[in-house]
Amino acid sequence: MRSNHSARTSEPAQRRVARGAAAAFLGLTVALGSGLAAAPAEAAGTDAVTGIVLGVGANESQRTVTWYTSADTAQKVQMVPTAQLAGGEFPANATTFDATGAANIATSGGFNRHATITGLKENTAYSYRVGTEGNWSSAYSFKTQDFEGNYDFLFYGDPQIGSSGDLAKDQAGWQDTLDVSLAANPNAELLVSGGDQVETANTESNWNSFLAPDKLRQYPWAATIGNHDVGGKAYEQHFTTPNTDRSGSYYSNGNPASNTSGGDYWYIYKDVLFIDLNSNSYNPATGGGGDAAHINYVSDVINKHGSEAKWKVLVYHHSIYSPASHAKDGDNKTRRTDFPTTFSKLGVDLVLQGHDHSYSRSYLIKNGEKANPAEQPGAADVYPGPGGVLYVTANSASGSKYYDITAPDNSGTSGAGNGPDPLNPKSYWYNSVQNQEHVRSYVKVQVRNDKLVVENLRSGTCAAPNSEVEHGLSCSNTTADQPVGSTVDKVTVHPFHGDKQDLQVNVPNPAPGEFGWTIDGYNGLVDLGTAKEQDGDHFTATGKINPLLVSDSRRSLAPWSISANVSEFRDADKTFSGSNLGWTPFVLDGGAGAKAGDPVVSGYDDHGQGLALSRPLGSAEQGHPRGEARLGADLDLKIPDSVEKGGYRATLTITALSS
Repeated sequence: MRSNHSARTSEPAQRRVARGAAAAFLGLTVALGSGLAAAPAEAAGTDAVTGIVLGVGANESQRTVTWYTSADTAQKVQMVPTAQLAGGEFPANATTFDATGAANIATSGGFNRHATITGLKENTAYSYRVGTEGNWSSAYSFKTQDFEGNYDFLFYGDPQIGSSGDLAKDQAGWQDTLDVSLAANPNAELLVSGGDQVETANTESNWNSFLAPDKLRQYPWAATIGNHDVGGKAYEQHFTTPNTDRSGSYYSNGNPASNTSGGDYWYIYKDVLFIDLNSNSYNPATGGGGDAAHINYVSDVINKHGSEAKWKVLVYHHSIYSPASHAKDGDNKTRRTDFPTTFSKLGVDLVLQGHDHSYSRSYLIKNGEKANPAEQPGAADVYPGPGGVLYVTANSASGSKYYDITAPDNSGTSGAGNGPDPLNPKSYWYNSVQNQEHVRSYVKVQVRNDKLVVENLRSGTCAAPNSEVEHGLSCSNTTADQPVGSTVDKVTVHPFHGDKQDLQVNVPNPAPGEFGWTIDGYNGLVDLGTAKEQDGDHFTATGKINPLLVSDSRRSLAPWSISANVSEFRDADKTFSGSNLGWTPFVLDGGAGAKAGDPVVSGYDDHGQGLALSRPLGSAEQGHPRGEARLGADLDLKIPDSVEKGGYRATLTITALSS
């Protein structure tokens, strides 16, 4: 509720009312509606659940939460703005979201649960917990930011926890990358996965180590299926993704009911349409829809939703333009011929990939070829003409495994070929930058009105935690010149505007506006004069209230109402009931959708309550126009002749309500 009144109804005005005198009086005071007080919070429960992870929702006003529980019980997420916590306790009116889920596969044990948090407000810190009454998890917090405009997200390649054979060291490197990257970028809004969260799909010890960092409960993780995740159901049990199509076409074996994970999904976050593909399903001969199904999916999503965002970003695991051990894999060569032309035609801006455990940034690729033969290696700024797409491959985020860069061959410099770059023969023809230092890193993407800034940053050095190096792998990083947080590569992508002049303007959030009312003019005492005897059995007095000026400038155009009720009429210890007062409301000046309330007769006439009960003076419905209105009312007071002589006064209490 939002309500307001001007200084004209402040205490000095009320004192002026108190000094009046007449045979029958009506004073005005002000009362505003208020919300309910928060009830005491439930006592915090014990940690009865595991594997809690915060996920991305369908848009910036949503998040998902997924977890495991050992018992098959009804579960929910409880959430509240952090500012409403009282001593760390959740209030009784905290919002809850019911969870759904099912039994896990036997190797995982227990049950999985997930819920979608909706209705988030921008620029708000929230706290949440999962479980059930009396048995809650620990509480975790996240914050939202502006729902429009610039933002940053972070992209992480292949943590693949467990691949070094040393779970503890892999976990330590993963934890450190998250800590380093989010300390440097605390306002990053999404954590985007390149796939291969773990080494072995259904080994829960791998998943426990991957999910150990609390950062995964504070920032939304946008999961991607890697080839090490796909061979079991644990990926689907641990992650909930929005707008997910789990049709057989998006499973490598065509069977969603089998012991495999799959599905393609999409979401829009601010100005970016993200589409995430299960690139494990690439060969229709194994039962799924293959690359053709993904192409149809991407085309359908962009055709339906592409106009809702400024940028289009694809994410999948198997890098088609990478520099290391997987660069010449047959399946990647197949994708390299299947995908690029469609991506160019659909206006994709950026493709984020993993799998090859090394870093690369492609030249701008159009229809499977270098878009501009003159684009120089390592260019700091690139300008995609129509159809130019940037492909980025992320190195290991955990240090659990690195692949060394391989040499080009004579297979050609376009399409599926792995030939050399004429401008830099040691690199593949498609890569502007290739890098492998055996050092952990992550990719930061800055989304801006008229550019994307893509930057690969070191999250470690040769020093621990760096599992593969600790186990004997060489390391070429020089700590003095290439410390934690230093840049490996940075490029700014400027959008193509063709032969047009595109105009950009930022529209800020307008002031929310206010709803309120005040006494119009001087708040004088309403003097009903001396009552006149009628019919030998009662007295009558009439008058008008001081008009009320109602103002509503809110964008929400929410309904409002103004009501009033009157106290007893009193002269020292002599009284008579306010039920004897009736009125006929009217609108003096229309505006803000104002409609007058219904007439209320004096209780003397119908033995009713008159204005002793709160009665509507005026109101407006949802969707009314913004503006001002003046409300008034004719007063009709009828007093039984049994009332003793005196000068009586009452107070009219006015209440403003609005959602």
